[in-house]
Amino acid sequence: MAREYFTHKGLLFPCLDYSHEALSYVENEFQVRDDDVFNVTYPKSGTNWMLEILSLIRCDGDPGWVRSVLNWERGPWLETHLGMEVTLKYPPPRLLCSHLPVQLFPKSLQRSKAKIIYTLRCPKDVLVSLYHFSKLLRLFKDPGSLDSFFEDFLSGNVAYGSWFDHVTGWMGLKGNENFFPITYEELQQDPLGSVRRISHFLGKELSEEQVAAVVENASFQSMKGNKMSNFSQAEDEYVDHQKGELLRKGICGDWRNHLSEAQSQRFDTVYREQMQGLGMTFPWD
Repeated sequence: MAREYFTHKGLLFPCLDYSHEALSYVENEFQVRDDDVFNVTYPKSGTNWMLEILSLIRCDGDPGWVRSVLNWERGPWLETHLGMEVTLKYPPPRLLCSHLPVQLFPKSLQRSKAKIIYTLRCPKDVLVSLYHFSKLLRLFKDPGSLDSFFEDFLSGNVAYGSWFDHVTGWMGLKGNENFFPITYEELQQDPLGSVRRISHFLGKELSEEQVAAVVENASFQSMKGNKMSNFSQAEDEYVDHQKGELLRKGICGDWRNHLSEAQSQRFDTVYREQMQGLGMTFPWD
């Protein structure tokens, strides 16, 4: 089961804690509530950072909740068996996480006023982060060499499918009043302004002190030192703790330390081909 995948509607998913039945239930039967808040990302795009920010905004910057409740219970994963168990018992308003592409997301979203925060990250950084992460997380296949994983990533032969398809699919909702896209790079460069904008989107106006408390308590160092947020409590069935820590660097541009010039240029070519129809620019363009 561990490190094996199955195919659902053309996309790869881990066998451990996922199934056709669960994914079909999420898409076709799960009922989205108007006060749900969804933290949606492609893997390794800032999911846990955004979960920490959203958890702290909910508590006006007070770190009590993030220091006492595990992050996967504060923001359960919609598409996993374990996550759905927590979701169905979660008292409203729910804070939920997902890596699902837009076409597999609950159909009931279309009839709701639920809010979606979609975080994107430079895809070269996503690739490198996912490569390291896949060595630790027993849900994912062993990535092999970076060269072979580079090819898998570009072709979408990875869990949750193509980064390009995920981003172009979700960014099709841009302009919808309940959809808020933000980049990992914006969060890094302007954390105070980013938290203000996210809070405003959620209909919550925080004081300057509260905004600063959110930023401080959601910093990489704070999260790394918080056992409720750093995945040190994850069971060995899911994480190989011997191989390192899941919160690795939390920086922008680390891909330059891993990809060759030829790989970078090839990535740029594929990126231009795949993203040309989107008509958007990102901090990494």
